[in-house]
Amino acid sequence: MSVDSAGGDVRVICGPTGAGKSTIALWLAERGATTVISADSRQIYRGFDIGTAKPTVDERARVPHRGVDIVDPTERYSAAAWAASADGWIDRALADASTPLVVGGTGLYMRALFDGLFDEPTSDAAARRALEICLGTLSVDELRRWTKALDPARAHLGRTQLLRAIEIALLTGHRVSELHRDRVRAPRWRPRYLVVDPGPALVGRIAARLDDMLNHGWIDEVERLMQTVPPDAPAWNATGYDAIRRVVRGELTRAAARDTILIHTRQYAKRQRTWFRHQLPPERVTRVDPLARDWCDTVARWCDARSRHETLT
Repeated sequence: MSVDSAGGDVRVICGPTGAGKSTIALWLAERGATTVISADSRQIYRGFDIGTAKPTVDERARVPHRGVDIVDPTERYSAAAWAASADGWIDRALADASTPLVVGGTGLYMRALFDGLFDEPTSDAAARRALEICLGTLSVDELRRWTKALDPARAHLGRTQLLRAIEIALLTGHRVSELHRDRVRAPRWRPRYLVVDPGPALVGRIAARLDDMLNHGWIDEVERLMQTVPPDAPAWNATGYDAIRRVVRGELTRAAARDTILIHTRQYAKRQRTWFRHQLPPERVTRVDPLARDWCDTVARWCDARSRHETLT
């Protein structure tokens, strides 16, 4: 595997949650020096491990990972901040003669890295914190209604992006959608996407992974986190953590929490599928079913092929 350090192609493994992206990434890493760059907005938070399906200690020992455990649970972290860091991680991997491999399901992170960043107007830190506390009590439906009024083009997104759109609109007077359009800085890298999706089997894979999380300490993890992490910390927005907190507080049974998390995770996977289907340039996409007999051949061809852009640079 290779990438042109002067703005060449970067390989990206993406797809819905539970599809098998990490397994393929680790398989690829065994074929040569590779640095995995996590593009997962949930795995950035320290201590939130089981419910975010972070790579294990053993996996991180086998392959260098970036973008995991980089901020405290109380910190705000934007797609722009991740993209700026990812840019540096790619440079560092190349300097170490390692192939950078972006892996994850947060489309907004990938858009920030590959479609360009915008220069964000400054806002008052105290006002921002007060607004975060106020908005943190609202449901996703309520946030969506606010966003429809303030920045309609962002109203279809998830909770984190809705909060961001409302915050910027109220505190700076600018719409995020307009900032993306008017203040974009040119990106350095060109993506080559491998979209991992097992089709109808994804539903079963999500359920099996959820059961594995519940059987291997997720509730205990949340109970520990609740002793030190404030209830309004951004990290709690990760899918499933609110339901597990309710289990710990005795407000929900484990079975009911499982049902709730399963529904929310399936909905999240559906949104991811829609995003990856409509937001990626088709000429730069290879699709693979991780359950197909020849999946490894498809992945190897995708990884080893040199695109027209790479050949010209």
